[in-house]
Amino acid sequence: MTSVTHALGKELGRPGFDAAVAPVLRVTPGTGETISFETDDAVYAELHEHGDLAALRAPINPVTGPVHVEGAMPGDALAVHVHEIRLGPYGWSQSLPGAGALQHRMPDRVVSRRIPIDAEGVHLTDRHVVAARPMIGCIGTAPAAGVNSTVMPTTSLGGNMDLTDVAPGATVYLPVEVEGALLSIGDIHAVMARGESSFVAIEAAGVAVVSIDLVKDAGYRAPRVETADEWIFVGLGDPVQESIRRGYEDVFDTLVGAHGWDAMDAYAVMSAVVHSELGGPTGSTAPDPLHPFRAVGAVTLHRLPKDVL
Repeated sequence: MTSVTHALGKELGRPGFDAAVAPVLRVTPGTGETISFETDDAVYAELHEHGDLAALRAPINPVTGPVHVEGAMPGDALAVHVHEIRLGPYGWSQSLPGAGALQHRMPDRVVSRRIPIDAEGVHLTDRHVVAARPMIGCIGTAPAAGVNSTVMPTTSLGGNMDLTDVAPGATVYLPVEVEGALLSIGDIHAVMARGESSFVAIEAAGVAVVSIDLVKDAGYRAPRVETADEWIFVGLGDPVQESIRRGYEDVFDTLVGAHGWDAMDAYAVMSAVVHSELGGPTGSTAPDPLHPFRAVGAVTLHRLPKDVL
């Protein structure tokens, strides 16, 4: 178990990434200090109990924080190293009216299942037990103006990206727009298939333990994720072709600009080994208020293998 320098409880959770919210902690990057972010599942427990979205008291998808990172300025990027994710004894699978790719196959009401989690794994059904693969669904920094949602859409600063790669061992790079960055984390999943067909995968209360470094003058225009084997570039755009183009451009510019590759070398290698796919289901543009769970635009992922660098 990773030792924790600073512990932030779930009572510090609230919806939205907002620079007007005072930081609950200040840290110096690069010191190795670890921060635990406890996340909440109260909204799922409520829905399991009464099944009424209109009667909810708990906030939807709260994030814990924010954390002020000393020295972080607009144009920089945070490097958030995910060391550990601890899960509670159960999670939730829920179908919500108007949400997810399967909304037209499920009833027009809340359908909820409490999912046990133990040493054997995640008990999806009486017959299906899968290994836990905990991940962070919502992680981001605060915008210079306004409030970014913790539900939809994903923005250039992060948000409810729902990427399975944001897991222990990964580093998430988040652009900074305000002094101190103001990092917040929430929405832990016990396990989730890429794309999250249900929009509510196996959600679970838990604790994410991270440390933070700072990349000065990074100039990133969208988040990136680094794993042991890949650099994963997030593309954002509407329509999906725009998202794909922007993601590919970021990979290309990294190879040619940061690594000094010949343009045609980058072009050929990307066409052969840089795989792309749809990311999380939250879109890249704010949804119609009358249809708050209907994604607009797309999040795409573009995977650059490290062994070609």
